[in-house]
Amino acid sequence: MRFTLALATTATLVSLTLVPTGATAQTRTAGPTATGFGGAISTVDATATAVGLDVLRRGGNAVDAAIAAAAALGVTEPFSAGIGGGGFFVYYDAKDKTVSTIDGRESGPATMTEDAFIDPADGLQYDFPEARVSGLSVGTPGTLATWEAAARKWGTRPLGSLLRPAADVADRGFTVDATFRQQVAENAAAFGQFDSTRELYLPGGAPPTVGTTLRNPDLADTYRLIAKRGTGVFYRGSIAADIVRTVQHPPVADDPTGTWTYPIRPGDLRRSDLAAYEVRYPEPTKSDYRGLTVYGMSTPSSGGTAVGEALNILEKTDLSKETTIQALHRYVESTALTFADRNRYVGAYTPQSVLDKLISDDWASQRACRIDPAKAMTKPVPPGDLTATGCTPASVGGPVEQGQSTTNLTVADRWGNVVEYTLTIEQTGGNAMVVPGRGFLLNNELTDFNFVPTQGTAPDPNLPGPNKRPRSSMSPTIVLKDGKPFLALGSPGGATIITTVLQVLINRIDLGMTLPEAMAAPRASQRNSAGIPSEAAFHARYGPGLEALGHTFAADVTELGAATAIEFTRHGGMIASAEPARRGGGSAAVVRPRY
Repeated sequence: MRFTLALATTATLVSLTLVPTGATAQTRTAGPTATGFGGAISTVDATATAVGLDVLRRGGNAVDAAIAAAAALGVTEPFSAGIGGGGFFVYYDAKDKTVSTIDGRESGPATMTEDAFIDPADGLQYDFPEARVSGLSVGTPGTLATWEAAARKWGTRPLGSLLRPAADVADRGFTVDATFRQQVAENAAAFGQFDSTRELYLPGGAPPTVGTTLRNPDLADTYRLIAKRGTGVFYRGSIAADIVRTVQHPPVADDPTGTWTYPIRPGDLRRSDLAAYEVRYPEPTKSDYRGLTVYGMSTPSSGGTAVGEALNILEKTDLSKETTIQALHRYVESTALTFADRNRYVGAYTPQSVLDKLISDDWASQRACRIDPAKAMTKPVPPGDLTATGCTPASVGGPVEQGQSTTNLTVADRWGNVVEYTLTIEQTGGNAMVVPGRGFLLNNELTDFNFVPTQGTAPDPNLPGPNKRPRSSMSPTIVLKDGKPFLALGSPGGATIITTVLQVLINRIDLGMTLPEAMAAPRASQRNSAGIPSEAAFHARYGPGLEALGHTFAADVTELGAATAIEFTRHGGMIASAEPARRGGGSAAVVRPRY
């Protein structure tokens, strides 16, 4: 069967055709912006967008389309997401007018201890690459359990039917682009250590050539097995056994390729850990910003709390009346303060009373008063003292966390339901081990724990522990206006996710940009470091003005984030927006385009 999906771009209508299994994939890239009615979807990948759009066109709702698109991303974006990882799912129910969340974060083994990343031979912490490319870094995956829970609670289609389009994509293959090849090349040494990974992603011992077709029949079989037998086969059956075997006995090649200076260490993930895994349904974070209601993800993600705190700090100033430089000055100062507080207080087990305090207007006043419009604060700034009044800070700070790889998708349906979903395997390429015969990479999510205490004499909320979920920065966000969806957005990027989401929000709400302009604008990510990491265009455009206020910049980074978003307009209209350039450009689509 052959079918054509209409995708609107900013200028033209693009025809995207999916072909049946066994045929050659002929998929033209969709554009980054689509405007219209009847449902919308935005992802980082044209094939995933097409899969999700087809579900919407065939009567599925936003949850159905999100799951189908996420499964397709596990094929075409395997170094960022897949069933070997986890994520956070935020859902707006149009009928009940409520926002709910699913915590599908990976969890550590029941045997995990605080010294999990300390080498017993010398008492020193492992280097990050050694911890990452090993069994030590693998948490129990939560992605598949998230899909099952979302489909059961809010979907209209059985999970098995939503996996089949992705299985077809894996069977027929997809065209390798420059980003995919670069990601393989950057991981070539790690991938080359394992037979299963090398066979799939280093054909002939080298990264696949741009323009060639990459197929993954093992993943297609895995999806179809789960579709037939249910998620129990993954968490308690034969796939669980293969995951545990891979973690405990890494499939190291007899003749590895590439130079790797570290031993490949086994982990202690067990079948009992997979069998015991359950998703959680925490209440979303909620904050008000200039008459809008902003919902986000609670712990173990720090995203909702951090975005909410920063917005509350920024709300103390009318940014629309400030110069662009002054608005950006306050933006980077607010995120420095927020990250100081986040690193000090937020982890998987942070009490709700502390989270409520961090996202309160009173706390924002105590932090906002530290911002001097004429002069940048010296970084890193210390966290605030939750027991103090006024602007008194505590005396100890924390480290800056680096950005890692993830993916994000945004979906809305004709009934007004909305899904914002961020999913990941952590580092680009996860822990570098493909489960033999199953076709998916495992996560290295446990390296999101702090390896050693980072808060001086104060407790560190993000140390490893049994069954504990590491802190995340994923920030899937849904914004309501007068109780109805106004904007949904999210992004990959490790700790830079928080600043990317925040910057898109203030670009759109405060600085007068359209949603596509807000997405395309150059970015900076101040995470309480001495220098601000920024894209070159941001540094060139705004650097002189910010440096005049005392800010310093770190070396420019190639790109920050790869956001997706949907804005809701009058009379049921939708603007779906993806990145025009970052990660090679994203893909946005609507069911009924408006020309």
